[in-house]
Amino acid sequence: MPLTILTYPDPRLKETAKEIGEITPELKQLAAGMAEAMYANEGIGLAAPQVGECCRLVVIDLTGPERREGLMVLVNPRIVAKEGEIETEEGCLSVRSYRSKVKRAAQVQVKARNLEGEEITIDGDDLLAVCLQHEIDHLDGTLFIDHISRLKRTFYDKKVEKWEKRKTSSA
Repeated sequence: MPLTILTYPDPRLKETAKEIGEITPELKQLAAGMAEAMYANEGIGLAAPQVGECCRLVVIDLTGPERREGLMVLVNPRIVAKEGEIETEEGCLSVRSYRSKVKRAAQVQVKARNLEGEEITIDGDDLLAVCLQHEIDHLDGTLFIDHISRLKRTFYDKKVEKWEKRKTSSA
């Protein structure tokens, strides 16, 4: 059974994830479970905090969920360089039924480790740059809706409030 993806406004999504020291079999198992959950929910990226694990682990596959040919697992990813600006429409597996335009860097360079513990560098542009920034934001307790206008955010928060009321009244 795939891992459960937390949804906004779960407070765990606002926590800052902790650095990963050792790459253990449990960490590899978590990465596999995260990839499975990402594909099952038709996503292209997922960060550990989204499944309730407060560690700096990210999975990304821009070929997913259909082909599943480009899975990247990033341990302790950090952006070391940014350039340019791009505005794209984003969604998120933790932010239900909402998409909005967000401005981000057009190119990024990210340093991380892979599951073998090797240092890797990823130079990303366009969708990969956006996805890297989006997932690394999750590790710092930031959601894409934290980047939108106050008006759009208020609109979305009211929508979520209605859903939460419906959920508690039907329970």
